[in-house]
Amino acid sequence: MNICVFCSAAELDAVYTESAREFAELIGSRGHSLVWGGSDAGLMKVVADGVQRTGGRLVGISVEFLQGVARKNADEMVVTANLAERKARLLERADAFVIMVGGTGTLDEATDILELKKHGLHAKPVVLLNTAGYYDGLRQQLARMEAEGFLPVPLAELVAFADDGERAMELLESA
Repeated sequence: MNICVFCSAAELDAVYTESAREFAELIGSRGHSLVWGGSDAGLMKVVADGVQRTGGRLVGISVEFLQGVARKNADEMVVTANLAERKARLLERADAFVIMVGGTGTLDEATDILELKKHGLHAKPVVLLNTAGYYDGLRQQLARMEAEGFLPVPLAELVAFADDGERAMELLESA
């Protein structure tokens, strides 16, 4: 399975890096491939390192203005002209999505992939890895959207929440 991971390229606290490393090692050790933003910095590097160390394949989808931080030893690296094209390539190459902690870029990717799924433009599983309750607020907001009629499909059909990597992998492999 090609698992696309959206996450930060920032250096983060151990609570986030350990969770990311554990999930990355599950990807590699179970024979899956990582499809990611291609960066060799921060949490993106932690995930790529973990997947590669445990035998998984790395497929990076970078963007021209970030080529300077792209991972040099990925199995495959695609460079796109802009972020919109990058998101399209990530969607194209992935069989499933896991959203880890991140900032506005990660949130943009997450909402984009959920919007496309809401409109039936893909049916791939999407899991939010809710490390240390990072996405509790988003979960609450999405539940409110559902309760007040802003989501035309049940929230459970759009996204699943997992508190740890083991549960995230279970959700992906059972989808």
